[in-house]
Amino acid sequence: MDTKLIRLVREDDVRKILDIYAPYVKNTSITFECTTPSLKDFNKKVSKVTSFYPFLVCEVNNSVIGYAYADRIREREAYDWDVELSIYLNQNYSNLGIGKILYEALLDILKLQNIYNAYGVITLPNKASVKLHKKLGFKEIGVFHNTGFKFNKWYDVIWFEKTIQSLQTPPDKIKPFSAIDKNKVTQIISNYNKILNSI
Repeated sequence: MDTKLIRLVREDDVRKILDIYAPYVKNTSITFECTTPSLKDFNKKVSKVTSFYPFLVCEVNNSVIGYAYADRIREREAYDWDVELSIYLNQNYSNLGIGKILYEALLDILKLQNIYNAYGVITLPNKASVKLHKKLGFKEIGVFHNTGFKFNKWYDVIWFEKTIQSLQTPPDKIKPFSAIDKNKVTQIISNYNKILNSI
């Protein structure tokens, strides 16, 4: 049986996750990035994300096969409680349930930061991603029509939204990832690793 592990990203993972991401840039419309970023630029991106939000990777038999992270959805202060989620898997590991578990772990950690709203932004068509978001309780909130141009073609983008915990007024102050209880993070990851290794 394969050994699977969700954990926090490390600096030495950046090349591996870029190798997962690059085929999506080159061969798909799943990302609207049209040129594969350099290792230096991708490293900067990972550093920027991890300065405030969780960034998870998934290993199978000690090889990184996927990753998921959250990032700000808009820059202005009133959007502090909202994030956009991203997830990419080595395409040999799609449709095995790994993405769902990775996403669920990420969402539970985001609750510790007092995040309220999580958004998924999906280029159409992408039946697998739409199905994943619906399975996780995300609701479709709109479509941006002909909003991206790649491979000499226009693409629509669908937005999904999920409120991940009860809203409070005023809301609890947002916490950077570095400020949340690491024991709780460890417990969340441990719980999902048990689930991951049962599939």
